[in-house]
Amino acid sequence: MKKQNNLRRSGAKIMASLILLLGSLAYMMILAVINGSLGFLSAMGVTVFGALGVAKALGEHIALSYSGIIGLAIGCGVLRGILRYFEQYSNHYIAFKLLAVLRDKIFAALRRLCPAKLESKEKGSIIAMLTSDIETLEVFYAHTISPICIAVLVSAAVLIFVGCVSSWYLSLVALIAYIMIGVVVPMFSSKTLKASGVRYRAEFASFNAYFLDSIKGVKDIVLNNAGEQRKKEVNERTDVLLKETKQMRHDTVKAAAFTELAVSLSIAAALIVGVLLVVKDVLTVGYMIVGVVTVFSSFGPVIAISTLPGNLTQTFASGDRVLNLLAEKPVAEPVKNGKTFDFEELNVEGLSFSYDGETQILRDIKMYAEKGEIIGIVGKSGCGKSTFLKLLLRFWQKDSGSIAYNGIDIDSIDGDNLLDNVTLVSQTTYLFDETIEENLRIAKPDATQKELENACKMASVHDFIMTLPNGYQTRTGALGDNLSAGEKQRIGLARAFLKGSQLILLDEPTSNVDSINEGIILKALKEQKQKKSIILVSHRESTMAIADRVYHIENGRIL
Repeated sequence: MKKQNNLRRSGAKIMASLILLLGSLAYMMILAVINGSLGFLSAMGVTVFGALGVAKALGEHIALSYSGIIGLAIGCGVLRGILRYFEQYSNHYIAFKLLAVLRDKIFAALRRLCPAKLESKEKGSIIAMLTSDIETLEVFYAHTISPICIAVLVSAAVLIFVGCVSSWYLSLVALIAYIMIGVVVPMFSSKTLKASGVRYRAEFASFNAYFLDSIKGVKDIVLNNAGEQRKKEVNERTDVLLKETKQMRHDTVKAAAFTELAVSLSIAAALIVGVLLVVKDVLTVGYMIVGVVTVFSSFGPVIAISTLPGNLTQTFASGDRVLNLLAEKPVAEPVKNGKTFDFEELNVEGLSFSYDGETQILRDIKMYAEKGEIIGIVGKSGCGKSTFLKLLLRFWQKDSGSIAYNGIDIDSIDGDNLLDNVTLVSQTTYLFDETIEENLRIAKPDATQKELENACKMASVHDFIMTLPNGYQTRTGALGDNLSAGEKQRIGLARAFLKGSQLILLDEPTSNVDSINEGIILKALKEQKQKKSIILVSHRESTMAIADRVYHIENGRIL
């Protein structure tokens, strides 16, 4: 898959979309902004009241007494701590609440997009999204929205205070400084940081996917003595990721240096203007000190904005990926409140399908099956057999033709009802790191022990389970690593029997078992034909011995 090194949306659109997700939590964000603004003003109050004390000592007419000034300065310091606590509490409350909401939305999107979405090579990228990308968005909600609002409010308050108490010339200098530090510098630095940030996120997702594949396939890597080759590739990808990380850090440090330079120049400019105003007798020394000190102490909020591009590049890249997933349309739109049926017959007419709209996988497929039949579909690997089964479950949207259950086109059938009637047992059975019994109960949570055992007997796996130390309570291990491929496949088959669907789709059900177990499974399948229909896909001609009718797929056509 091609890496995406560019954002699909602008930074402003990403920020707007993320803010809209606040919903009912907006009141908490407003509270955080108010607390933050008052907190910064309280922090400035300590130095401003100190400057007023100096001005009073220089003979300026200050209504407050020295004890009053000292008391207010101490009060501002205490109030700053309290307000800072509530600001951070509000920000992180919103952040963690929204992270939970976002994860829920992502899982809901994956449920809507699956299983087609998970058949792509994006599993590592999706895992990165659910972990690192979501965590990156925490920075946006907890440390981005509030600082911007606080900077605007605090800067406006400072400009008015300095203009009214000291000089509007100093206010003008402060305004230019705020624009330079909070707008101009971030605009220039964000261009560089945006490119490096997007490259880093793309490389991180790619590395994550490759490393996950390496872990899952470690047995095959060892058995094929490919460890050194895989290690070399991992090291090369690590070097590329490290290079992108260093570049991103370098750009971030450079941006911070420009911010510090702008702050230093602004302080120097404010001091020079203040001295000139005193020299020209426009302003007294005492009030000049008050104005200049106020401006000096007010840069904190705008500096916080200036440092945002370094974080925002990561946020934008992560936010864009998350928003892309949330906006992605499923290849087959789920059917809610559609028509329902109890399986009696399946009729496929003129079915054609292509994954990319160009390369035809299936062409003009025709097939018929009814209750009580075993239908065989045989063909070489890659001829489209598995794809055909997935189309029967509407995992993908057919291009043309019809798939009709009991005369109802599949596009009109309620999705849940379809899955109740039709079950697919794929070539690879996924087992959760739970007991065998719990893995079986996925198909039927309220199944009795007898039903579990009968299903496993039909799948020729009961005797094996009983040889295990804890029987049905034996844990399968992560990814089913405690079981062989054949054992996992038979447990998958037992699931299908336990579920009780009227039509079972079996994709190479005997590919991982020996000839003896194959015979037992095929015998069990034949015994089930009176109760339900079975569509059996295999590349083995021998498997087709139990079929009532056999279809051959060759070059995307049924012969």
